[in-house]
Amino acid sequence: MTAFKSAGVIGAGAWGTALAQVCARAGLDVLLQAREPDVVASVNANHENGLFLPGVALDPTIRASHDAADLADCDLILAVAPAQHLRASLATFAPHARVGVPVLLCAKGFEQGSLKLMTQVLAETVPQAAAAVLSGPSFAAEVARGLPTAVTLACPDRDLGAALAEAIATHTFRPYLAHDMIGAEAGGAIKNVLAIACGIVEGRGLGRSAHAAVITRGFHEMTPLAIALGGHAETVTGLCGLGDLVLTCSSSQSRNMSVGLALGRGQTLEQALSGKLSVAEGVASAPALKALAAKLGVETPICSAVEDILSGALEVDAAIEALLSRPIREETL
Repeated sequence: MTAFKSAGVIGAGAWGTALAQVCARAGLDVLLQAREPDVVASVNANHENGLFLPGVALDPTIRASHDAADLADCDLILAVAPAQHLRASLATFAPHARVGVPVLLCAKGFEQGSLKLMTQVLAETVPQAAAAVLSGPSFAAEVARGLPTAVTLACPDRDLGAALAEAIATHTFRPYLAHDMIGAEAGGAIKNVLAIACGIVEGRGLGRSAHAAVITRGFHEMTPLAIALGGHAETVTGLCGLGDLVLTCSSSQSRNMSVGLALGRGQTLEQALSGKLSVAEGVASAPALKALAAKLGVETPICSAVEDILSGALEVDAAIEALLSRPIREETL
């Protein structure tokens, strides 16, 4: 089995910083690549990401750099830039990537315009890399502090997947292996949009029954869309689908749910996003998800309603009324 000694993390937001912390705890030599000079300085001098993860003491062995060339000698790469910025980040890294370098994709979303998953973006930008996907229920601050977390690590190469899981696993960070990258990616991307829907329900005061209905019926949208993309139903029943959906739809710690809460309380999208440094991936993924579902012929009424609200095509109450007015049907996938 391959033994990894060093890890490079592309993207020094809250989640990238948390994963750098995980890798350091697992005994890897970690280099965190950040765009922001203040983050590089803060990590190197103070062992803290004061911009995106303030108050969390980082392992002092974690180093930060702004230069993608510094990642060239890393044994494995974790790509944690937001989904809409991942292509640019990977393109910057590509000239320095050796043949066969494992790239663990940690962003959750569909790329606007191309409607592509992150594995497809990687294949186009760093074709010499070996792809894997990390997804599952995980809040950055909790992971960074070492609270127990379980995730899905999906890789079609079973030996490589096992080696990656072994490399990043700690006593409190448990990767469970899967081989269906598409299903793992689809679950992570779709749940972000559904979390906005759950936030709207909470913000509008529609009750716990409605909240449970959105989670359940939302999962019924996630599964056929994942299958239509080429994934497997059993993948999204796991941590990267149902598990992530339950977490993200149940706490205002979720950036996506917090956006939905603000919308449900009557704020505009601009107001809901104002002052937020971290990215709510569901906002950017919603239009791509709606277009992709239409292209694949999959019904996604809840996700489509979220996009209608985000785009201004429907007011919140009108979108809710449209969902409640749908014909009665059998409860099937």
